[in-house]
Amino acid sequence: MTQSNFSRPGAVDLSSLRNPAPGAPAAGGAPAGGAGGAYVLEVSEANFQADVIDRSIQAPVVVELWSPRSQGANALGAVLIKLSSEYAGKFLLARIDVDANPQVAQAFGVQAVPVVIAILRGQPVPLFQGVLAEPEVRQYLDQLLTVAVANGITGRAEPVGPVAEDAEEEDAPNPRYEKAENALGTGDLDGAIAAYEELLKETPNDAEAKSGLARVQLVKRTQDVPADVRTRAADNPTDVEAQLLVADVDLMGGHVDDAFARLITTIQATAGDERNAVRLHLLELFEVVGADDERVVKARRRLMAALF
Repeated sequence: MTQSNFSRPGAVDLSSLRNPAPGAPAAGGAPAGGAGGAYVLEVSEANFQADVIDRSIQAPVVVELWSPRSQGANALGAVLIKLSSEYAGKFLLARIDVDANPQVAQAFGVQAVPVVIAILRGQPVPLFQGVLAEPEVRQYLDQLLTVAVANGITGRAEPVGPVAEDAEEEDAPNPRYEKAENALGTGDLDGAIAAYEELLKETPNDAEAKSGLARVQLVKRTQDVPADVRTRAADNPTDVEAQLLVADVDLMGGHVDDAFARLITTIQATAGDERNAVRLHLLELFEVVGADDERVVKARRRLMAALF
């Protein structure tokens, strides 16, 4: 599995890891606590409940299942550790050696490593398998944070290890976005939207503000989705409202190509103001995913062909 299997919280059975035997030792001898970063933990079967499930109530926990036998595992681990420091508590990284903790691997149904899975409020969210480059890993993490907000998880993880002085200075949040981030932290989507819009009035080409605004608007649009929206979209290809909403839901579920394809097909089936509305919506979804994402690059080419 090299493509994303990103979705809202899934149905993997983690019950066997919730209540380890009293006094069970940490397998593999990996020390609990910081493991190369302020937001990194080495996790075992014994402390999975406390260090992963319990912590996932406040902030997303990204679980890296790896093995010292796996080629490339160290490279991926280094990328995740670096990004955990850069994101400064937006997620906590839990690293699990599957050789030392086979029960964890069994609970997740892992057949090959490395595998990266997130936990949101105790529920697993599949991310990706295999070794990816930093830009790709960053995209999956950004998608995860969008889903976390949609599920009401807006807190930050507390540091579990020492923060290097130079890293602390380098990774300090940009005060320009503080108002929007504070609003998000309290679940105030309207406040975050207003803050990003205010920034864009001042600096219309602010890429981070554009992306932030697009993400928060996506979350807001998908909070209350009518149960019949997919039926409406299937029955009427020119029902623009239904097509836009299904595309939003698909994107939130990680079905990026499906979302893009739906809107491009709708553009081909509509005209005038409706067609332009779909085009603008698609451009907004491009902002959510990221301009450098290969799926966006391909969809832009298809969009140009559909328009001209």
